[in-house]
This record gives sequence, structure tokens and C-alpha cells, in this order.
Amino acid sequence: MSTELHRYDITQESDFLQPRDFNRKTLLQHVDQVFRAQITNIIDLTSEEKLFHVRLVKDHQRERFTFLPGQFVMLEVPGYGEIPISISSAPTNKGYLELCIRKVGRVTSVLHKARRGALVGIRGPFGTSFPMEKMRDHSVLLIAGGLGLAPLRAPIFHVTENRTNYDQVHIIYGTRTPDQLLFDYQYEQWRRINGVNLSIIVEQPDEAWTGEVGLITKLIDDLDFDPANTYAIVCGPPVMFKFVCNQLSTKGVPMHRMFVSLERRMHCGMGKCCRCNIGSTYTCVDGPVFDYWSVMNLKEAI
Repeated sequence: MSTELHRYDITQESDFLQPRDFNRKTLLQHVDQVFRAQITNIIDLTSEEKLFHVRLVKDHQRERFTFLPGQFVMLEVPGYGEIPISISSAPTNKGYLELCIRKVGRVTSVLHKARRGALVGIRGPFGTSFPMEKMRDHSVLLIAGGLGLAPLRAPIFHVTENRTNYDQVHIIYGTRTPDQLLFDYQYEQWRRINGVNLSIIVEQPDEAWTGEVGLITKLIDDLDFDPANTYAIVCGPPVMFKFVCNQLSTKGVPMHRMFVSLERRMHCGMGKCCRCNIGSTYTCVDGPVFDYWSVMNLKEAI
């Protein structure tokens, strides 16, 4: 959606009759609008992360707002600024957006002090999405490290809600310590879905931890899947991409069938501020979803 909005389509004769809009206002009118929204619920996930339920105030805007797994919104806190946040909810959920926010800066610190009923602004959705239609009838590896489970949650919802469209589904999640695990209240629900396998690992266990210990690549070693019939989605810190994707590559998964979410220094979401550019590529416009082959050909992307 977003990629199409950022490009001129001059295939129609009528396009030549219209004055060229160098500010691209017409192309961006659907995503540059700020939707008035309200925080309706706040869930404490860890000591650093909270999950916010954000509901567009106007009924017609809420009904028309759509997004695809992997896209993000710009969340504005009036008087403090705005930040790009991956959408963590199911695309079919029209009631509210779920946004997982880590306390790391000025805007996020203000948000972590917010209470239910607080008003915020939403722009978007922005960016490219995971090609869920291409993955139909294939097995899917959904791999997340740390906060990466937040953007991975939308494709998890999509796959589980459309279970008959996909073969085997493996959810693989790793964090440094057990107290950093996100969305732990959903693990049993995912495990109960037929054909969905969930594996969790931590690097530094505590006394109560009884699960796997080590790096996330250890779980990939133990996976039994057909690489010729498999797609992979990988979300997490960029340093993790090399190890996970290279391991998948050695197992036979083609690089163009691995997709990563690269949220490198995104700020405006519209290619205006140039903070996220890698050469001529803007992660907010051309991404944040890239296949791993493209990432390997982008210098300093990870």
C-alpha cells in the first residue's frame, strides 16, 4: 500500500494533464492525515515494555483503517513528538490497534506514564508488509528475538486465523532472560493450534526457568522442516539477522524466501527526514520489510 502511494503512476494519459505535485500531497493524503485516537487499555508486559490498546475515536475512520502484517504507524504524543511503532495486533481487529512500546526515550517515557483515556495521534499505516499471500501452501518459520515478537505478532495472527492456507508453522522466540519474555499469556493458546509449534529459549536462565537455554540458533538446529517448501520471517535486533538467516541458508532456505523487518533509525515514516536512508534506499518507504537477499546487498543495512 505505502510503496504505491510514494510512486507516480504515469501510465494513464490523464496523468499528463494534471500539474505535477512536487510535494506529493495527493499521493500521501491517505497516510499523512493524523487520526485522533484514545488509549483504552494498558498492559504491563515487562519492566520496560507495555502494550497499548489505541482506538481511533471516529467510527468511520476506525472502520476504514486497514493495515497489512509488517506495517507500522506514527504515534504522536501532543507536545512531545511522534515515533514509529510496529502494529502488533491482528489485521482483522477493527476495534483497536495494539502497540508494544519499550521505554527508551522522551516520547516513550511520556507514554509509559499515560493512563487510560489519554488522547494521542495516529498516522499511517506506512511501509511494506510481509508477503503472506506468497507464503500460502508453504511452511512458515516465524522467528523473533527480544522485542522482535512485537512486529512478528501480526503475521502470527494472520497465519493462525487463516490456518488452512499454510502448511507447518514454527514460532521460535528467544530473549536474554526469562523476565524479558513478551506476551507470555498467549503461549499456550498458540501451542493448542493444530500444526503450530512454539519453541522458546533464553540465554541467561533464572532458578525457576525449566526451558531451553542458549542462543536462538540452537532451536533452529533442532527444527525438522523442508527448506524447499519453507518461508521465514525474522524480527529482532539486526545483529541477529546474520546468524539466523545464515543458518537458514545453510539448511537450504533461499535468501529471497527470508524476510526481515529493518526499522533502521526511522523517524518520519514518509522519506522526508532522510534519517533512515541507506544510500538511495529509505527503510520507512522501501521497507521496513525486506527479503534477506536485498538486505545483503545494502551496504551497512545491518
